[in-house]
Amino acid sequence: MQISSKQKGDTIILKMSGELDHHSAQNVRTTLDNLIETPSIKHMIMDLSGLRFMDSSGIGVFIGRYKVLAKRGGNILVCGLNANITKIFEISGLFKITRAYGSVDEALQSLKGVG
Repeated sequence: MQISSKQKGDTIILKMSGELDHHSAQNVRTTLDNLIETPSIKHMIMDLSGLRFMDSSGIGVFIGRYKVLAKRGGNILVCGLNANITKIFEISGLFKITRAYGSVDEALQSLKGVG
């Protein structure tokens, strides 16, 4: 699993590539927690266009980070979902806590005006 990140204001933008499964989930959790440990970070945009596979361990990664950001009035937004990842999001109910966008720019645009 490879993760690159950049910060734009109160938003962390991530690009994830590889597989998010029980082998990589703990490292991903640690990496994401370190990125959002600063209380001024409210939103996370996750570009998943490079994510080839995700299992139930990945669902927990999303839910845990969502809880942290929701307490700050923030959101997790995703983009670049392939058909398999979309299906996992649908079945697991992750779309109840996040919205999918066509691109990082669309996700950023949706946050404009969000305090």
